[in-house]
Amino acid sequence: MKIYLLISSLLFFSFLILSTPRLKDLPEKGTKPAVTSSVLQGNQEQIKLGERLVMIAACHDCHTPKKMTDKGPVIDYSRALSGHPADMPPPDVNRKEVEQKGLAVTNTLTAWVGPWGISYAANLTSDATGIGNWTEKQFFTAIRQGKYKGLENSRSLLPPMPWDMYRNMTDEELKAIFAYLKSTKPIRNIVPAAQPPVTAAHGK
Repeated sequence: MKIYLLISSLLFFSFLILSTPRLKDLPEKGTKPAVTSSVLQGNQEQIKLGERLVMIAACHDCHTPKKMTDKGPVIDYSRALSGHPADMPPPDVNRKEVEQKGLAVTNTLTAWVGPWGISYAANLTSDATGIGNWTEKQFFTAIRQGKYKGLENSRSLLPPMPWDMYRNMTDEELKAIFAYLKSTKPIRNIVPAAQPPVTAAHGK
């Protein structure tokens, strides 16, 4: 009987020792649990979808600077989605005439002159001069409501930004695009501020 009790006690304590987590296996205080591979894969799939949507929505046409070749301007992917270059002047045209005739003029697709004034393609990279500090809510406000920088009390987005078409994207698609833009190479480029029409400035 004593031998049976001794064996039972040893087995019980062995079970306790083996089933108790070792201190080194416990997560450190204040640390976050490791991200699972399925979550990482989900994030990568979302970013990949966003990249594809950015391509087929022609975002590069206006938001990526061009470089001149013997065949004309082509997209410069080394500056992908960084917006109108800060040091590049707008098209050299008679703005008053353009506005009065209702024309829209551009030579790089990153700066546009029209009856609304001058609009410049925004920096969409993850840099602070782009959308690096934006929240997902701001992005939704910009696309769904056409608001500058995604701020509800800001001005409306100017042509040729087709936000009234992009607003029809699903939440999933917009979330994917935002995730992709947040993953892009940060490129510092302070895009010039939009300018009002010259005819409005002269009261005509």
